[in-house]
Amino acid sequence: MSDLDPYLPPLTPDVARARRQTIGTLLSRTAGKVGAKTAIVHRDTRRTFAELDADANRVANALLARGVGRDDRVAILSRNSYAFVVAYFALARAGAISVPVNFNFTAGEVRYVLEDSAASAAVVEEGLTDTFEAAGVDVGLRIVVGQRDGWTGFDDLLAHDDATEPDLEIGDDDPVQLLYTSGTTSAPKGAIMTNRNLIAQYVSDIVDGEYRRDDVELHALPLYHCAALHDFLTPDVYLGATSVIVDSPDPETILGTVEAERITKMFCPPTVWIRLLRSTAFDRYDLSSLRTGYYGAAIMPVSVLKELGDRLPGIRLFNYYGQTELAPNATVLFPEEQIAKAGTAGRASLNVETRLHDENDEPVPVGEVGEIVHRTPHAMRGYWGRPEATAEVFRHGWFHSGDLGRMDADGYLTIVDRKKDLIITGGENVASREVEDAIYEHPAVSEVAVFGVAHPEWIEAVAAAVVLRDGATAEAAEIVTHTRERLAGFKAPKYVVVVDALPKNPSGKILKRELRDTYAELAGG
Repeated sequence: MSDLDPYLPPLTPDVARARRQTIGTLLSRTAGKVGAKTAIVHRDTRRTFAELDADANRVANALLARGVGRDDRVAILSRNSYAFVVAYFALARAGAISVPVNFNFTAGEVRYVLEDSAASAAVVEEGLTDTFEAAGVDVGLRIVVGQRDGWTGFDDLLAHDDATEPDLEIGDDDPVQLLYTSGTTSAPKGAIMTNRNLIAQYVSDIVDGEYRRDDVELHALPLYHCAALHDFLTPDVYLGATSVIVDSPDPETILGTVEAERITKMFCPPTVWIRLLRSTAFDRYDLSSLRTGYYGAAIMPVSVLKELGDRLPGIRLFNYYGQTELAPNATVLFPEEQIAKAGTAGRASLNVETRLHDENDEPVPVGEVGEIVHRTPHAMRGYWGRPEATAEVFRHGWFHSGDLGRMDADGYLTIVDRKKDLIITGGENVASREVEDAIYEHPAVSEVAVFGVAHPEWIEAVAAAVVLRDGATAEAAEIVTHTRERLAGFKAPKYVVVVDALPKNPSGKILKRELRDTYAELAGG
């Protein structure tokens, strides 16, 4: 018994309801303030916050009437659409757990997510129903966005006659979503997101990212991914900003939409910003409305930062670093720091404490390399069905990122590498990112990925896959010489391959695992 017990009233259901802060209440509160304002634009669809709120309630009540409710896992396999947004909020209001699925997955990969999450229902875009059915998993209720014989139509759910918010007791730490890790190094794991950890992350984004209620944001990256959904779209709904959703990050589509909708802010990984700058359409559109831009998933080359500043004068750029398990933001590099602290991921964001630990989980001195660890309410509740993995990643009360970093005396974090991307050649450690930064300085290079390949003498050898700028030429030996002029000889690539494109996941992360597999025999090792 605590000494405070006589003074603390019980947390009754009425008290809990009055204090509740969930994904569902974010939308209803915004609708109550700016209900007539445009919330979502997608193709010909324009819906206000009041309309989005009512649509989410109708779908939630329709799902509950069909037996889908508290703690049920419901897969969403869809490209960017208004239906995706409605489904996400409706499932949160029904107490269900949404499971966004990568729409580029094969049937086997879809099967893995469905079986691992034990999904009991699914919302699937019409054009992806063949892939879903090929997965061969019986989820019970199948809902199609569009038309498909034998499926329940999403439009039927939208037509439900009850548009009142379901009266359910949903707790702040109740699971609201399973986000499957991108699987760049291993089989995906389901990160359990709760109302509490997501909203804590939204607050950090809104404050640190200078989000505004009068923003009109372009969402070009897939909404199933945590960056698009949780760094940008849902914080926009929370704040009351307008979201313009497009189908893909095609340069012409992005540039045309910025002009047509007077977009004020948008997120792109560096690979997409580079494609925009290289597009012949860049100078044909009026981009003067764009006042803030965001990037993540990789460090932006300094040359690209300077080019963006020259061609989009006045734009304020932010770099976000994090990962799925953190919902996903952990650190931020502010606009004024982009050049002065170029190459860093900034400092811990508002609700985050970040340190570097050694192999014994002790802090490392300033300037030395250690594993990046965090304490933050952004952190997931744990991995779905994997208590051992959860205990390992949260050991000693810190979330262990699996990334290696170095921190300067001012607290600015430089990402050295993923642990699995560290190359050990002849007993020497080589950080692939350091080599990439050097190669990026070559004027012919548009993109580069550095990775290790088996070698009969050195155990591992440094290799580089390079994409050249349009019209540019460069020989492998030239790239090697260029790197040797900037780094120790053992860090320079022993093998350079020129490729048309680098393999990436939809969030823009380069899949080095695929490069390692493709070029496994490069050294004959």
